[in-house]
Amino acid sequence: MTARGTLARLVSFSVRQRITAAVALLTALALAGAGLAVYAVQLQRMNQSIEASLNQEIGEFKAMQTEGDDPRTGKPFTSADRMLEVFLDNNLPDEHEVLLAFPSTSQVRYQGHADPEHLRSTELSKTVAALRDEGGSRTITTGSDRYIVAVQPVRSPGERAAFVVMHNLSASRAELQNVIGTYVVVALIAFALVTVLASALAGRLLRPVRRLRDTASQIAAGDLEQRIDVTGNDDLTDLSVTFNSMLDQLQAAFASQRQLLDDVGHELRTPLTVLRGHLELVDPHDAAEISSTQALLLTETDRMTRLVDDLLILAKARRPDFIRPTEIELADLTHGLFDKCRALGERCWVLDDAAECVAVVDGQRLTQAVLQFTHNAVRHTTVGDEIGVGSRVCAAGAYYPRMIEFWVRDTGPGVAPGDRDRVFQRFQRGEGTRPDDGFGLGLSIVSAIADAHSGLVVLDPPGPGGGATFRLRVPVSVPDHDAGTTG
Repeated sequence: MTARGTLARLVSFSVRQRITAAVALLTALALAGAGLAVYAVQLQRMNQSIEASLNQEIGEFKAMQTEGDDPRTGKPFTSADRMLEVFLDNNLPDEHEVLLAFPSTSQVRYQGHADPEHLRSTELSKTVAALRDEGGSRTITTGSDRYIVAVQPVRSPGERAAFVVMHNLSASRAELQNVIGTYVVVALIAFALVTVLASALAGRLLRPVRRLRDTASQIAAGDLEQRIDVTGNDDLTDLSVTFNSMLDQLQAAFASQRQLLDDVGHELRTPLTVLRGHLELVDPHDAAEISSTQALLLTETDRMTRLVDDLLILAKARRPDFIRPTEIELADLTHGLFDKCRALGERCWVLDDAAECVAVVDGQRLTQAVLQFTHNAVRHTTVGDEIGVGSRVCAAGAYYPRMIEFWVRDTGPGVAPGDRDRVFQRFQRGEGTRPDDGFGLGLSIVSAIADAHSGLVVLDPPGPGGGATFRLRVPVSVPDHDAGTTG
């Protein structure tokens, strides 16, 4: 094994592992995406809430500044410091918020929870000083916390004061981060559960595939009897059914192949034995014996050549180009067949009928099939017996509304009841067949030609006068899925 192949085996993963990894990756992406989306939305909402809270406090102070009265006198405020004092005494800040009064004459006062060190920071003093005249808001950092500071100027004759609202951004975002931290913990637990469940579910779903692999391994070792237990009703069940059907066909094909090899070996053994025996016994000095032995050997060689040719035809029957359909006038084909049949022997030949139709079929293969029928009829009849040949178009069924039927009938002894089914099998001969009449492949070839045309071969029931009638029925137009290549 090469280094590349070894590395590929080391880094390869099973289907179960790949499915689990894919589900885990998709779950991680979904959870991470959901977490980021929640964080972004909540952060935006928090910023909007902070801004709304600051605007509310500033708005309430502005309203008091324009319309409010001093509780002591019941008259409008005359002092900015007094206004700031009253406002702080009557308002409570929101969470993480501090209300501050920067009076013109006294020290800074505040309402809410705040770090005194932060209130005394130079950053805050500079910001308030910068916004004291025009107002506005800025973000500052004092110590380790960030604040947003909104300043509202308070003007009064001889006084220069300011109302300030501070909101602790770091504290608000810390709460959001705690929520996201909780989400991360829950997401990790969910991720672990989904991964474990995905692995278990993938293993369960792939169980038929593992059985399929194990069965295939046993088949590769030569055990064709193995089948997969079919359970459930899903795609894998359909796969198991299809695989079992394929195994049935393979087993039948191997059995047929073994039977064919046995039959071929049996059929070849006799002529080979004859050839060897005569070659061992021939007298090389006897010209007459050499001549007779040569004639016998040529006869046996011809028989083996015929066997090989028939086997080649049966082997080609499975190929898509076994038949080559073309448009053919059936009447011309039938008359040509009849002329060829009459040359096979001195019989009373009768043309029963000739179909008047144009069909898409392989004329050469149909001719081969009908001539095979005729050869059998000639072998089982004598001089003066009648042999009839004909064709017609007949109704069939829903799938093939019209079919062509070719037939060959004779007045010979007919087919014995016990041979009616076996005469279409390979290397099977009917009763009364002579050893030199062939190998029993003729009707098998006819059946292969009929199958290639999506047709069938029929042997009529015996009539009162004896004889046999073989019929070949094929569709008027060969179906595309069976026709193979046209030429």
